[in-house]
Amino acid sequence: MTHKKLWIALAIVLVASFSVLGGVGAKLIHGAPPIPKEVVTADGHVVFTGETIRDGQNVWQSIGGQEVGSIWGHGAYVAPDWTADFLHRECVLILDSWANDSGAGSYAVLPAETQAALRERLQLLMRRNTYDAQGDRIILDPVQVSAIDRLTAYYGDVFSEGRNEYAIPRGALTNPDKLRQMSAFFWWTAWAASTERPGTDVTYTQNWPHEPLIGNAPTGNAVVWSVISFVLLLAGIGGMVWYFASQERQVAHELLPGKDPLLGLNPTPSQRATVKYFFVVAALWVVQVALGAITAHYGVEGSSFYGIPLDRWLPYSIARTWHLQIGIFWIATSWLATGLYVAPAVSGIEPKGQRLGVNALFGALLIVVVGSLAGEWLGIQQKLGNLWFLLGAQGYEYVDLGRLWQILLFVGLVFWLWLMWRGLAPALRKRDQSFSLLLLFVIAAVAIPLFYAAGLMYGQRSNLVTAEYWRWWVVHLWVEGFFEVFATVVIAFLLTRLKLLSLDTATRATLFSTVVYLSGGIIGTFHHLYFAGAPNIVLALGAVFSALEVVPLVLIGFEAWENIRLARSRQQQIWVAAYKWPIYFFVAVAFWNFVGAGLFGFFINPPVALYYMQGLNTTPVHGHTALFGVYGMLGLGLMLFCLRALRPGKAWKNAPLAFAFWAINVGLALMVLISILPIGLMQAWASVEYGTWYARSAEFMQTPLMNHLRWSRMFGDSIFALGAIVLGWFVLGLWTGHSYDHRGEVAEGEWEVRQIRSPQSTSAD
Repeated sequence: MTHKKLWIALAIVLVASFSVLGGVGAKLIHGAPPIPKEVVTADGHVVFTGETIRDGQNVWQSIGGQEVGSIWGHGAYVAPDWTADFLHRECVLILDSWANDSGAGSYAVLPAETQAALRERLQLLMRRNTYDAQGDRIILDPVQVSAIDRLTAYYGDVFSEGRNEYAIPRGALTNPDKLRQMSAFFWWTAWAASTERPGTDVTYTQNWPHEPLIGNAPTGNAVVWSVISFVLLLAGIGGMVWYFASQERQVAHELLPGKDPLLGLNPTPSQRATVKYFFVVAALWVVQVALGAITAHYGVEGSSFYGIPLDRWLPYSIARTWHLQIGIFWIATSWLATGLYVAPAVSGIEPKGQRLGVNALFGALLIVVVGSLAGEWLGIQQKLGNLWFLLGAQGYEYVDLGRLWQILLFVGLVFWLWLMWRGLAPALRKRDQSFSLLLLFVIAAVAIPLFYAAGLMYGQRSNLVTAEYWRWWVVHLWVEGFFEVFATVVIAFLLTRLKLLSLDTATRATLFSTVVYLSGGIIGTFHHLYFAGAPNIVLALGAVFSALEVVPLVLIGFEAWENIRLARSRQQQIWVAAYKWPIYFFVAVAFWNFVGAGLFGFFINPPVALYYMQGLNTTPVHGHTALFGVYGMLGLGLMLFCLRALRPGKAWKNAPLAFAFWAINVGLALMVLISILPIGLMQAWASVEYGTWYARSAEFMQTPLMNHLRWSRMFGDSIFALGAIVLGWFVLGLWTGHSYDHRGEVAEGEWEVRQIRSPQSTSAD
């Protein structure tokens, strides 16, 4: 396809996809489960008000929110899913109350036929929608009110006294009013999960969670659209294979330059100023890995770290918040710094004052990182009072940082975009053969601050459905969507800059991959929202387009082998070997894109699969292999590529890089395959057999077998952490000098001489 046709296709995909995403999103928000003015009994007694529910949502957010258990399946995995837990406990209390009324000690001792009759009675009670729209109130049966009162006391005890098996420390929340408010919020999420949407026989959350006591099971729509998604995936793969088979074979990399094209090119002041970004990236990455180890360990020692009472200073909720936030910070910083490095390289012009701008942005990013992390600690520890949302932690996974820090980060991204534009504008004005690739670069750069701004579209007291919709814009479209497009363009520029790819080939490949990826990826955002109070259309669109999202990843091996050839091919000039390990990190990106985003992503994406697996350890299998395996590896690869290109005449000691690369990849694979995945599969079995509540319960998660599986993670984690430390030490050595091989230093023009004298030195190993 010509560039023009690809641009037309991209425009159609963007306009059509965002029209659907916005239109259906408005329907989703409008049809959210209602928060009534009052919750009352039939005789008019007020149980609690809508403001109590909203206050409870804020209380839950302020103590960590989705970093302490989960709601509607979204959040952390050590504590229960509070929706499923509340719903099941409420059902059991009601059944026991009815059993007591008949003279029995509990529901469990009743005959099977009596139990069946009570379950039918319970299903009618719980699934009947008693929301009175005219009076804006929900009417409850007295037996439901009694269960709510008992559960309010139970959850008050959990959060005030702590629960080791949930990694909730003693004193996490002690204010009786706040505890009552939070319990009211838990009840509302369970009410939405058990109450049928008006005019349907399906609950507001598409019958999620699985709860046999009230007949919550996968809907017909979930099954049918799952089957359709399987068929579309196969059809898409077939079409993609057909397309690739129809293309003419081209022999790439026939005529490579005799020396490194970057050798002898003095880095501009702004390019040199990006070096400190990469040192911070390496430092933050090592810290994030350490926090990941602490977070994982809380699953087996809920209040300590090998006997050290760590939860006094760093409870699980804060450790996990920092683990996720630092991960996003260092990955984004690596990509942003790469953009700042590439801008003057592609335009050949250094705008006046660009170095000052790069330094100013670095200082601003440090303020946001340090300030937000400190605010999250203070907020979750309940030390910020009513300022928790502004300065502390919002309580929503991946966008935890307080609103002030969120706004400052958005301002920083806009400033970064301005710096990018200053660097790229001279090249754009030339309108030469690189114009198409440059224009896509600019569009991707604009999308980065634009889609991060989606996280500002909900407020402190917004309905949970509204917050979830916009949160997934940030997580899916910002991180998984346009950052990936941006990174793809950056890699293309780096390889064309080294003359390892022709400009025309890189442009067509990048445009094509962007069109194919976004055609499924934008509307595919809905697969995160199947059970978040969404209507049927969200389930249908999410199932179809999340399947199409996987299609281009299946054939990503082509890209991997192209990169491997760049690093291995015998016909390469010796200078290419200097870029071997940065290129190998790009190979790892392709591998984990297929495995993590493709296989493990589609493993949980079909509605009927996610119905049973949402909120289980099958999700972090996808999260670790996709978020780190793809975006983290890409961040590390870009970091090494830029550091390599800044001083191309300085030889590196490649043994530490080789060790780090393999340790990181092998460690990640072991972490997933011998621990997280088996735990997730066992939870999925428990969810199918007994219900979501049981798969997340302490009774199931604290069995000896599950503890052994969690302990087994230390093998993969240890190898991974050792690789992280070695890589961090190597990057530090580029500053101190201990990572350079001084025997391999060459001056400009000497590559050819060295090649003649040492023809066997075709590897950087």
